[in-house]
Formats: sequence, C-alpha cells, structure tokens
Amino acid sequence: MTELLDSTAAKIVLAAKRGDSINRIANKIDVSYSWVYDWIERLEEAEIIAITDNGIQIVDHEMRQQYAEMMGAVCRRDTSSQEDAYVIPHFAGMEFAYTEIDAAYVWTHGGYQIARSHDDYPIFIEVHDRDLERWIAFFQQFGLDTTIGERPDADDIDGNIHYVLFPETDGIETDWVDGNPVIPLDDAVDQMIDHRSAYEPALEQIADEYDIDIDATHHGTASADGSVR
Repeated sequence: MTELLDSTAAKIVLAAKRGDSINRIANKIDVSYSWVYDWIERLEEAEIIAITDNGIQIVDHEMRQQYAEMMGAVCRRDTSSQEDAYVIPHFAGMEFAYTEIDAAYVWTHGGYQIARSHDDYPIFIEVHDRDLERWIAFFQQFGLDTTIGERPDADDIDGNIHYVLFPETDGIETDWVDGNPVIPLDDAVDQMIDHRSAYEPALEQIADEYDIDIDATHHGTASADGSVR
C-alpha cells in the first residue's frame, strides 16, 4: 500500500470530481494521459476509485482525506511551484473560475503574463460567495495566503504564491481551457479592454487565435473547447 503514497496518485484522487474523464483529470493536474491512466488502473485495483460508465468516482473517502493531509504537508514545506499553484484549487471540490490576470493567462495558454514575478505570484479566482470561508480554510490547510477582492502588497503575505478571491453571489460562468476553468472569453476580453494598455499583447493573441474583432464587436460565446461562435 505504501506505493500508493505518491504525489501523482494524491493529485489524481484530490482533483477528481464525480464524472470526470481520465483526460479531464490529466489536464487538471498537468500530467500526461498515459501516466494518469496507469495510476488510475492502480487506484481502481486498490479500491480507492471506481471507473464507471459516467466517469471516475472516489470510493475511499478516508484515503482521499489522507492524500489531502499529505499534500497539505508537502505544500506547507514548499509553495514555490507555479505549476502546482494551478493544480491546488482543483483539490477543493468547489466550483471556481480563473479571472483577471489569470483569465488572460489561461485564454492565451500561458502566453501572457503581467505584473507577477517568482517572488510575488498572486492567482486570481472567482468563487461562490457561499463558499468563501471554506476557500479561506482550504488554502490555510496548504499554508497559502488569501485576500478578498484585491491584490495585497507583497510585504503583507508569506511566501510567493497567494490567492485573490472574488466572491460572486449570482453564480459563476466557466469555460474549460487546457484543464482550467476560466471566465468566458467575452468577459475576459471586457476585463482586458478596461485596462487595455496593459493587456494589448494578450488582446492581439486572442483576436488572432479565436478570430474575433476586438476593436469592433467581440461579443461571442466561448464553447468548452475554447472556440467562439
């Protein structure tokens, strides 16, 4: 059983939501499909998860909690990984969507960054207002700071990775891009246009990739695969 005490196995179990496909989980944790498939077979044999006609299902919730404690301990020792910073929110089991700087980052497939550094890396996510306290407690479990609604001064936080939460009372609209839930492209473009001088390169990338005229009318509907119709 000790061979199952592995960070990839933990990430799979923690990130999996009922009905997820293997491909969706692989995208969430940014691990190759073949490696995730291999681990899922082992986890199913160990009766930690089940593969059903409707997707993956967690069946051993005690083991899931043990994985959460293990990953929390690991992250409290080292929260410097930018890659893991985008995986951790998937462990919460609550709906969220990347927004603000991270909306541009996700929609450009990581091609656009602004106002962040290795030493000061805020991540911006929308959450349901009803889940706000649970999100704060969740990130505390991983030794990660949170602020609400605005980016803190770098001197006011511990560590380099931290999360800025935007509570929403009217629901969250999400599209999935590269395994990440993100606000719809139309909303992301609106946010970027509000600060156009900072986001001009991202807007140019988006206009080109998704074939939309941002200078005229950009109001399309983003589909789950990132296309606009």
